Amino acid sequence: MRIGIIGGGAAGFFSAIAVKESHPEAKVVIIEKSRQLLSKVKISGGGRCNLTNACDPQDLYQAYPRGGRSLKKAFNLFNNKDCVAWFESRNVPLVTQDDSCIFPVSQDSQSIIDCFLKECKRLSIEIQVGLKVKSINTVGDLFELDFDKNDVVSGSFDKLIVTTGGSPKRSGLEWLEVLGHKIEDPIPSLFTFNMPDEAVTKLMGIVVENALVSLPGSKLKSEGSLLITHWGMSGPAILKLSAFGARILSEKNYEFKILVNWVNEVNLDLVIENLKAIEKEHTNKLLANYRPYGLPDRLWQFLLEKGNLSPQKRWGELGKKGMNKLLNLLTNDEYSVKGKTTFRDEFVTCGGVSLKSVDMTTMQSKKVKNLYFAGEVLDIDAITGGYNLQAAWSTGFLAGQLR
Repeated sequence: MRIGIIGGGAAGFFSAIAVKESHPEAKVVIIEKSRQLLSKVKISGGGRCNLTNACDPQDLYQAYPRGGRSLKKAFNLFNNKDCVAWFESRNVPLVTQDDSCIFPVSQDSQSIIDCFLKECKRLSIEIQVGLKVKSINTVGDLFELDFDKNDVVSGSFDKLIVTTGGSPKRSGLEWLEVLGHKIEDPIPSLFTFNMPDEAVTKLMGIVVENALVSLPGSKLKSEGSLLITHWGMSGPAILKLSAFGARILSEKNYEFKILVNWVNEVNLDLVIENLKAIEKEHTNKLLANYRPYGLPDRLWQFLLEKGNLSPQKRWGELGKKGMNKLLNLLTNDEYSVKGKTTFRDEFVTCGGVSLKSVDMTTMQSKKVKNLYFAGEVLDIDAITGGYNLQAAWSTGFLAGQLR
């Protein structure tokens, strides 16, 4: 049995190893279009490779705006705990950070790359680079591949696993569409918000550890750390909102308003109660000198200025009008977004091969027998925290069973 893996990234290598371990007699060939293998793994997590997340395996699916529920079968067979065991059994010790992200102890993605290459050598998996597949042809029960530049890989394949990753353009998926697969238009996911007209950018570098961000007129909201940048806002709260709102924000042409709840408290009565307690206990303190909820000093001064509240005013002088103004600034602070910033090298797409075209219990195509999919080529994407790579491991493992 000859198996072709189209794509030399995370899902491709994991699929190849899974095939060889479940079918030792098979001849496995990884075919990569570029000269560099595992390029996205190399830069993942800032070069440290955020492999997975330490959340409860039962909660994994919640991190996926698209494809989460469909991945439950794959997660039942290979989840984040299995991922940890897989790498550690191959002499790659891992460490879990306070934010539940899991990295190699080496803090170097090269440890993961070396592990894969070592496994491929041990299992006699063939690797061919610089070969871009142009089309897949069926000849009887076999597959033959056409390549750009008339390149040739000798022989046909009994089964194929497509692991080519996300494509920023639909045209990059047409070779799969012609086989009958439904394609969901690819658009960016996981991006930061540009705010060219907002003065908040002068606070670049400030981090609020637990903010709540929402999109007015929708149910979209996200909480977590928020980073103010020289172009706008970033951090997990923003990236998560961009992921779950990817299609909605694309339809708005990336021009919209967001509301920031700096204190992440939706019960406004509790916030008022807290502010009144400060007013009572620190009546004579200047607003400038007492920050509620431990907000960063520069942000607090900025909010006072934005609300036309004099920093020299005393807490006891706020009055009802001033108290309501402060409540609004802390819990319902509005900003205009005009554009996005994506990090090209770590680009994550919403879209790809529709899950309606794939049997998610086996990862086999519903359109072409013995053709399988794994990784970001599918319409599956996740928030930050190691979840996108976990999807690659899980779908790669499932596809590699060749069921």
